[in-house]
Amino acid sequence: MSENVKPRAARTRATRRRIVTAASESFVANGYAATTLEEIARRADVAVQTVYFHFGNKRTVLKEAVDVAAVGDDEPVPVLDRPYAEQARTEQDPRRAIELWTAFGRQIMTRVGPIMRVVRDASAVDPDMAKQWNENREQTASAFRVLATQLDAMSALRVPVDEAVDILCALSGLEMYLVLTDRGWSPLQWERFVVDSLAHALLTTEHRQSL
Repeated sequence: MSENVKPRAARTRATRRRIVTAASESFVANGYAATTLEEIARRADVAVQTVYFHFGNKRTVLKEAVDVAAVGDDEPVPVLDRPYAEQARTEQDPRRAIELWTAFGRQIMTRVGPIMRVVRDASAVDPDMAKQWNENREQTASAFRVLATQLDAMSALRVPVDEAVDILCALSGLEMYLVLTDRGWSPLQWERFVVDSLAHALLTTEHRQSL
């Protein structure tokens, strides 16, 4: 029996991955309200009962799609435990730390932006989507607190940590990314703007340029 466990687990994971991919495509193409579990099942080429079995409801499928987009795969490793986050978290030059955090932030935004735009648009009328949007904002603020605390430990902050978190949320958060990319900015333009703005807003004069 044990010989069948790994193949069965691999098939189960592959099915979940196919459902999440199908759901992401449908959410982005049609919006949250117009996407049904039946449509997700059709795109994933599975029975609708299979979608129910794995996820139970549409909000759970969307949450999984957001999580996968945030990290880029379905491995159970949080964003802040990824190698690129570790590199940013251990950087000792304040300006360079901001550059590294913003660079991997751009990678995340590029992946998650399309589906989070769906969440944003639906949050005004759907309580589930409002909850998802607020959860994302809280998670983002927690991640930004790591950076703010890192800069404070270097004696590089010109503002208190709590204020730095607010500034990071305002300039580096998903809302600003969506506003600017909706207006035609490229992700790289957003990244350059954020790095320069954060260096000016957060760092003491002597730390605004990389060593």
